[in-house]
Amino acid sequence: MDEQQAAEFTGRVLTDTAAAATTVLAAFGDRLGLFKDLAAHGPATSAQLAGRTGLSERYVREWLGGMYAAGYVTYEESDRRYTLPAEHVPTLATEPGPAFFGGLHQELLGAVQRYDEVLGAFRVGGGVHAEHLHPDVAAGTSRFTAQWHRNLLVQDWLPRVPETEAKLRAGGHVADVGCGAGLAVIALAGEYPDATFVGYDVSAAAIETARRNAKQDGVEDRVRFETCDAAAGLPEQFDVITTFDVVHDAVDPLGLLHSIREGLRPGGRYLCLDINCSADPAENVGPIAALLYGFSLLYCMTTSLAEDGAGLGTLGLPEPALRDLATRAGFSAVGRVAMDNPFNSLYELTR
Repeated sequence: MDEQQAAEFTGRVLTDTAAAATTVLAAFGDRLGLFKDLAAHGPATSAQLAGRTGLSERYVREWLGGMYAAGYVTYEESDRRYTLPAEHVPTLATEPGPAFFGGLHQELLGAVQRYDEVLGAFRVGGGVHAEHLHPDVAAGTSRFTAQWHRNLLVQDWLPRVPETEAKLRAGGHVADVGCGAGLAVIALAGEYPDATFVGYDVSAAAIETARRNAKQDGVEDRVRFETCDAAAGLPEQFDVITTFDVVHDAVDPLGLLHSIREGLRPGGRYLCLDINCSADPAENVGPIAALLYGFSLLYCMTTSLAEDGAGLGTLGLPEPALRDLATRAGFSAVGRVAMDNPFNSLYELTR
């Protein structure tokens, strides 16, 4: 054994373990509005920040100490005030922004709360049903993906698929499968006023949230949301169907793709966003891959296996796997859209 390498690895594990604790503290700061207060109202002592947010000073003081130790905030000893640097604001306080992590932290902490059931699944199989996950999983997922729908979907992704976008501008009929809180449908409805939209999801709670969001954004006249298991078939046909990080979660991904193919009108287009990963596990390395494998065990894979599903997992739909499923489902063409995104790949499929 190389003693130096062993010592370095111990240090690495210490750093990773400290990062886990830091994530918990950062999630507290997000949920309690501490980061956003520091961003909006400037430096504060623990007493000032507690007063501004209506929280217990002793807890705020301990939280600030932890965030300073981690380098998330700075500290001025002369006046005992803590500052959220301007460079840290986009990641910790600007919601929804392209760099915001608050939703991801909420999602992760929510998923971890069912870790004991996942441990049990290691021994006996099965998994944790999506309806049994902590509510923070759905809420955090919606908050994290909001940055895609608000900052990338209309501004970047759709211009890369001009034939699909043309169908939207021409007033096409559009479905978003696995719509969650309806953010993609709402963003599209705001940009393409002549099109009509339907959002489908197996979760009745998600559908109710989507309806509230649509009403709040004033697009309820052109969108509707329905509870539906799309893998069993779609009730009507569409010019465009979309899924955003849905297929790798599916209980029956082949059935889902077949339903989507059958749900497209002749010449229809299917826009599929999924995880940017490799079919070779040796290439799925680094912090993003490690994070996604964690989410797979705690969320994506386990919820599929809980229903005796395929259990693809978060990194289970690389391009070759999607092409195979799409061919078996009857699609005539699969095109990977050129874009640089560390988390996701975008595909345009033709009926």
